[in-house]
Amino acid sequence: MANSTTPLLSNHQDQEFPKLNDHFSSLEQIIDPFFDTCNGTIAWPQILQVMLVSLACFFEAQQTFITIFTDAIPSWHCVSTNTSCNSMSNVCQLSLTEWNWDKPIYTSIVSEWSLHCFTSSILQGLPASSFFMGCLLGGLVLGVLGDSIGRKTMLFFGCLIMSIASIFIAFSDNVWMYSALRFLSGYGRAAIGSSVLVLCSESVGKKYEGKVGTIGFFMSTFGFVSLPCLAYFSKDYSWRVLYLLTSLPAIVYCLLIQFCVYESPIWLLSKGKVIEAYAVLNTSHLKNESSNLDHNKLSFTTMSGSDPPLIKILLRKKSILGQLLLAVAAGFGIGLMYYGMPLGLGNGNFSLNLYSSTGLNALLELPSFLIVFFLVEKCKRRSTLVGLSVLSGVCGMLCMIASERKVLQMVLELTSFFSACTAFDLLLIYTSELFPTSIRNAAVSIVWQGVVLGGVVSPVLVDAGGDSNNKILAYLILGIMTATAGCLVVFLPETKGLEICKNIEELEQKGSINHV
Repeated sequence: MANSTTPLLSNHQDQEFPKLNDHFSSLEQIIDPFFDTCNGTIAWPQILQVMLVSLACFFEAQQTFITIFTDAIPSWHCVSTNTSCNSMSNVCQLSLTEWNWDKPIYTSIVSEWSLHCFTSSILQGLPASSFFMGCLLGGLVLGVLGDSIGRKTMLFFGCLIMSIASIFIAFSDNVWMYSALRFLSGYGRAAIGSSVLVLCSESVGKKYEGKVGTIGFFMSTFGFVSLPCLAYFSKDYSWRVLYLLTSLPAIVYCLLIQFCVYESPIWLLSKGKVIEAYAVLNTSHLKNESSNLDHNKLSFTTMSGSDPPLIKILLRKKSILGQLLLAVAAGFGIGLMYYGMPLGLGNGNFSLNLYSSTGLNALLELPSFLIVFFLVEKCKRRSTLVGLSVLSGVCGMLCMIASERKVLQMVLELTSFFSACTAFDLLLIYTSELFPTSIRNAAVSIVWQGVVLGGVVSPVLVDAGGDSNNKILAYLILGIMTATAGCLVVFLPETKGLEICKNIEELEQKGSINHV
């Protein structure tokens, strides 16, 4: 590792290099000249890096929503002339000779393992909830490790754990093994989203970091849209086939990460790995023929005063803890509607089949991505998040009140979900700008898990509503919580146009930490 008295390259030992002042120079000021290579445009190796990294979200979305099809309750029909069997009957109260599934039992885990007659609602929801429980634990553990072992390494292991667990799921013998492997798959999935966002943002200059941070959301939407297509063409085969179709390509992608993706140069500099950072910048960015890499622009000074782990920082810096808690609370509120609307309400109101309704919900995320992509550099983070959260919460409440007017209800529902999607995308970009490089990956991961927690709570709250009157009350509560949680970001600092800080010391020196 380079030190404060050793030059970056051995053949430049006699030259004078500008040193990095930890208090008044940011990593962004050092890195930006190397990113700005082609007359202000992004070089093709940077584009390739961003696309390869963002592709992880394609596979992550497939594994997140795959249970919509593998865990679906199949349709059934009566096979006897007994008048006690009709479309309104409870199959668990009928004899096995009176009814049968419309498709072979191996098309869903529900029919294969007879989960439809479980007396405990907890056991019925165990396979789905175990995945999100794994996401929560993985976000707390792997998200923190990302700031220690690197963005690329964390992305590789996250994808590898998720894809291997999904392959083994295809060979599950019972619901308990299935749920345990879904938990492990969720554990690995938790590291993907935050690693993609941070690695993409730190692979380009400040001018483009907001836009490239949204590419992962686009890939996630594409992965979600591809899922009903794969499920439709494999609908007559075992549910295990769908897991293999989505997990085997992910294994190949893990190899691409290992050999084709490079580490974040900003993270390397924050860890004092200056020579490695120089190697990344020198080999991964296209230069014009008349433009040579200026070694003198890269500081050879080892980054001193690196931050301790996030837990220690939160215990010592109450202001950082306050900011993180506010961001998590906002994420939780957004997650209530982001997951709650399509899972708890959408499928019940659209008169479409399972494949069409899922595809429609997935396609709705595309315009959300486009809005964030084109406006992220122009909009203020705080006011935009407040507006989107309030809009999502109010429309979520009104869509249940207007249940008698189906067209109006559908418009309100889609508006609520669309606002939540846009707020979700913007919140993660905002979080990556809010915290310094040394703890950015951990902070983004924790906020992401706040959104996931909202997704765990919202269906439970809606299902607990029972009849229509109680469901209206449940959605009123969801809407109020979403709007209130979103408004908490007004206590956070605005980050639009601010420079990247490498550690807490530099953040404090610039006065970017607000005491909350």
